[in-house]
This record gives sequence, structure tokens and C-alpha cells, in this order.
Amino acid sequence: MKRTPVVVALVILAFLLSGTAPALAHTSLRSSHPARGAEVDGLRKVTLEFTESVRFPVVIVTGPDGLRYENGKPRVEGPKVLQDLGPQLPAGAYTVAFRVVARDGHPLEGEIPFRVTPPPAATPAVSPVAAEPAPDPTPEATPEAPATSAAPEAPGAPSVPEARPSPASASEGGQVPPWVWVVVFGIAGIGIGMAFSLRKKP
Repeated sequence: MKRTPVVVALVILAFLLSGTAPALAHTSLRSSHPARGAEVDGLRKVTLEFTESVRFPVVIVTGPDGLRYENGKPRVEGPKVLQDLGPQLPAGAYTVAFRVVARDGHPLEGEIPFRVTPPPAATPAVSPVAAEPAPDPTPEATPEAPATSAAPEAPGAPSVPEARPSPASASEGGQVPPWVWVVVFGIAGIGIGMAFSLRKKP
């Protein structure tokens, strides 16, 4: 009979230990990408890793405009839960809300805040500018070539007198110069005198 209290105490201790062991072995979140409070310049998916395999995952990603940015349903790969995101996340504050169920049926949920920073402004590449060809110098006005001089006459060839305008042509279109009348009357007088001289001869 003296051993009964000891046996009861051992049974109670074993019961207490068996009741606390599952509580100490509950699944927990081991790591996440992005991490809590992280700043990223681009994100294509959320990765949650737990201490053991989980089931029935639910992942919600909310952006600065209150919209959700999940793309499809979350996938379970062992202790990891993967959630794809949209192609482009605007800059601002985000929150990842998750809920999973452990193998022992214990639910686990939480939130992970992070921030998306705007991408750095792309510096335009400066392409070398081709040097413009220097303009051709403006050609100076070339003096007009002098009139071609007459070719030298061949030896022995008769020289052609230079044509000069006749007095008659110079006076065309105008009045007859007085000297013309003097010449005409002079010739007429000579003709009359010769006529009289010829009549006197027998």
C-alpha cells in the first residue's frame, strides 16, 4: 500500500508530459520571402517555410491601393507554401496574410508586412554623336575668261582687212551727212564740165 502514492504520482506526471508535448511541437513559421519589414524592388512570388509540412494554405497579398495581387492559388511543397504574384507590383506598402493547418490539425495564421520600392530610373545611354562634315568653302567667283583672241595668221596667208562700218551704214536710220551732198554735187559738176568740153571739139 505504501507504493500507491508513488505510482499515482508517476501516472499524473506522465499524463502532464503527454499533454504538453503536442503543445510544444506545434508548427510555426520558420522563414519567409520577403521577410517581415523588408524592402524589395521587385517580387514575383511569396515563399513561406514552416517547421513541418502543412495543409490547406490560404495566402492573401494586399497592396497600397487595397487591391489583391495573388496570381492563382498557393502551392504546397513539403514545408513550403508558394504564392505567385502579378506581373507588376506598384511601389508602396504590402501585407501578406496567411493561414495554414498543421499535421496535428492545429491552425496557424499571421501577417508579414513589407514594402516595394520604385525601380531606379534608367540612365539613357549616351550614343556618340557623329561629327558633321565641315561645309565646303564657298568657291570664289572666278573671273570671266577673256574673249578668245584670234588665232595667229599662218605665214603667207593673205591678211583679211578688219571690217569697219561704212559711213553709209553708220548713218542709216538718220539724216544724210552734209559731206555726202558735197561729194555728189562735185561729181555732178565734173560730169557737166566734161560734157561741155566734148561738145566744143570738132
